[in-house]
Amino acid sequence: MASPCLSIIKLIALFSLINACFASRILSTIPAAGDPQNQQLLSYHNGPLLRGKIAVNLIWYGKFTPSQRAIVADFITSLSSAPSRSQLHSSVAAWWKTVEKYYHLAGDRNPNSLSLHLGKQILDEGYSAGKSLSEKQIVQLASKGDQENAINVVLTAKDVSVAGFCVNRCGTHGFKGAVNVKEKKTKFAYIWVGNSEALCPGYCAWPFHQPIYGPQSPPLVAPNNDVGLDGIVMSLSGLLAGTATNPFGSGFYQGPSEAPLEAATACPGVYAKGAYPGYAGDLLVDPTTGASYNALGPNGRKYLLPAIYDPSTSKCATLV
Repeated sequence: MASPCLSIIKLIALFSLINACFASRILSTIPAAGDPQNQQLLSYHNGPLLRGKIAVNLIWYGKFTPSQRAIVADFITSLSSAPSRSQLHSSVAAWWKTVEKYYHLAGDRNPNSLSLHLGKQILDEGYSAGKSLSEKQIVQLASKGDQENAINVVLTAKDVSVAGFCVNRCGTHGFKGAVNVKEKKTKFAYIWVGNSEALCPGYCAWPFHQPIYGPQSPPLVAPNNDVGLDGIVMSLSGLLAGTATNPFGSGFYQGPSEAPLEAATACPGVYAKGAYPGYAGDLLVDPTTGASYNALGPNGRKYLLPAIYDPSTSKCATLV
């Protein structure tokens, strides 16, 4: 029987392409989460983490229905919502608690150093920059949001192609310098995630679609009945974890700074205990819809969120 360490090493080997959903990087020389020879998988590079009250602004590029926008908006809201007693250990907010452990490692004694809340929602349904976008255009779109105390999230519709999308990534995060009205130089963080429903659901929305390679197990039922948007939430959640803990390229990561291994990408393909290549783990299943999920949000929402590397245990932490 394979050891847990070997299992995780196999996971990283098989899912190295899936890792690119969050950021482009090379894994061949990066050690696996849980490897006893590397208890400090993600090194702290002494830079700032994201702190304070931060608005998550959503910039919807292309056609999205109101119900699709609500799926993501409810997810953002649930990051800081106080869960009910019945959801105490299975809420989106409980999932985010692992991210907060990085603040303690960075010497911050305040457990509430970062507070995320839903900010503005900007609609660009007219495809102002066309349907084939470069990285530069993504940054320009992100600049439409507030440029201080904000994470500006660009979400592209299913008929929009982006450089590298479906080739080596499903989304990415970064930062851009800006000058505010008081002529003060600031930096704001941004995220981009694409809707993979039409272009590459097997690449960016697994396990809700059969994978493009590897074991071909039947796809799971998406918790919000939307493969593309549930895939967006999976990628966005991991990117938010990376943005919080490595917002400006000098926080917690491993590997080259331009293509880092971060809090969520250290645990590729893991969504629950018992995960192995081709199997997301022993997820919860809604008895009515048959949908698979591992986290609960407001308004009866259910989500599938990636495992987060827990720096206190050197293991991939999941809710279930």
